[in-house]
Amino acid sequence: MNTETTPTPNPAEPLGGGDWRQQIKPATYSLLDDTPAGGSANDIELVMDVPVQIAVELGRAKMQIRHLVALTYGSVIELDVQAGDPLDVVVNGTLVAQGEVVIVNDRYAIRLTDIVTPAERLRKLNR
Repeated sequence: MNTETTPTPNPAEPLGGGDWRQQIKPATYSLLDDTPAGGSANDIELVMDVPVQIAVELGRAKMQIRHLVALTYGSVIELDVQAGDPLDVVVNGTLVAQGEVVIVNDRYAIRLTDIVTPAERLRKLNR
């Protein structure tokens, strides 16, 4: 029977032997750059072809289900806006502008009367 044992390495001693404190080196990091490779931070061309969902909200109403199922042809639903109030322009669920209804070539359209600034959007998110 072979009684020879393999020596257990000391975790405080590096594999190559010697003082482990002499082998410690400070970590080095390269600088991070916020701009994408080969472009600038203001390069909006990257997102120009991304589709977005735009909706114009005329108004909203709350009602009980019993009133909803009772609606018939010709029923009138009263909305929470006054006649002449600006309509909300919503992009992907976020209010971005307000405007008024116009008719262009026998089609409804909206003329923007107010653009919501990014600061105003942030303020509304923080509420």
